[in-house]
Amino acid sequence: MGVLWMVLALSCLGLTEVQSNKYEGFKIYEVQAKARTATMDQALAELAKNESYYEVFSSGSQPARIMVHPEEQLNFVQLMDGHSLSYKVLNSNVGFTLRRQFARNRILRNRFPYTGNGRLGTERFYSHGEINQFIEDLAEEHPHRVFVKTVGKSYERRLMKTVTITNGDGRRNKNVIFVDGGFHAREWISPAAVVYLIDELVNNLSDNADLLLDYDWVILPVVNPDGYEYTQLSEETRMWRKTRKPSSPDCIGTDPNRNFDFHWNEEGASEDPCDQTYAGSKAFSEPEAVVVSDLIHSYADRGKMYLTLHSYGPYILYPWGWSSDLPDTVDDLHEVAKAGFDAILEATGTFYEIGSSTNVLYVAAGASDDYAFNAGFPISFTMELPPGGTGFDPPASAIDQMVKETWVGIAAMARKVVQKYPLA
Repeated sequence: MGVLWMVLALSCLGLTEVQSNKYEGFKIYEVQAKARTATMDQALAELAKNESYYEVFSSGSQPARIMVHPEEQLNFVQLMDGHSLSYKVLNSNVGFTLRRQFARNRILRNRFPYTGNGRLGTERFYSHGEINQFIEDLAEEHPHRVFVKTVGKSYERRLMKTVTITNGDGRRNKNVIFVDGGFHAREWISPAAVVYLIDELVNNLSDNADLLLDYDWVILPVVNPDGYEYTQLSEETRMWRKTRKPSSPDCIGTDPNRNFDFHWNEEGASEDPCDQTYAGSKAFSEPEAVVVSDLIHSYADRGKMYLTLHSYGPYILYPWGWSSDLPDTVDDLHEVAKAGFDAILEATGTFYEIGSSTNVLYVAAGASDDYAFNAGFPISFTMELPPGGTGFDPPASAIDQMVKETWVGIAAMARKVVQKYPLA
């Protein structure tokens, strides 16, 4: 009966949906090359500049994925053929995919409401408000182990809260692992993975006691709550990436992961307020980036690992993102990343590429991982989770597998950090 009910409900929703939207007829192509070449990089860079018709979702060492406006699809195919680049269509109608997923998500919200018991399942994606309530409920249920603090407000005045998880022994000045998620609004799997991480540390203490013996975990589940909530309004807004603070008379939003005051507005960031990678009018123009910066500095003297969760990859990336140069401590960074790589590969077979952000993926100056590393965190990573759906929108049915796989890697990296950096 449950399956039949869902099918009927989806059918009814489909009849009442407007059958066209902003992404109707858009296609996603995957462009493949035997090796990363200057010709391919140049072609993708040119496409990325024309954001009215193209969005390059991924590039670097993985096959590139590009979303193309219907009016430009013929030109795109001709461009690929002209450069002798092979391609295939991954999604023939992004609008239809998003419309279908939104219908399903609405049903799941009704079927699996958050009941306030301090447990969030993996059946669906949750709102920023539900996530905040979840950590508040955990703190009430575990008053000696879980502590929630309001650390700032977003541009639209949403409360940004951290949850600090301890083992409850009362010892102060332990080492710190700082984790955040939800920098980019459309990357829903990132907050979902953070929620699962929180649940594991709080509700599965017996298996994770070693991770909390000499370490506290400080976690900010959603860095960009305004953008995150905006993507949940409709399929029209689902692919929004930036913040929601106006950036010009015509455009809204800044890329919060280009807004940090470390090599701000250099290569890999844009000065155009309408671009997806707009760096902002100045460093730390976005209140959300300021909150993360303040947290980084608050824990820099005790912080041993900074981890920010994004999608999509799969990658485990370390500094530098502003330059192809490697830090002097690259061996330490690679050792910890390799622990996560090995654990995930053994558990699920998923192959995460590891290396410096610039050399593996692309240049991205002004990002939080470089900023945290420069501020004193000896281990600093961006973990890009695998794609799903059109790339940024895995279906709800994929959440459970993806977040559990992510936790396997995070736990392995954390154990390596605990081993390398014991409490002084």
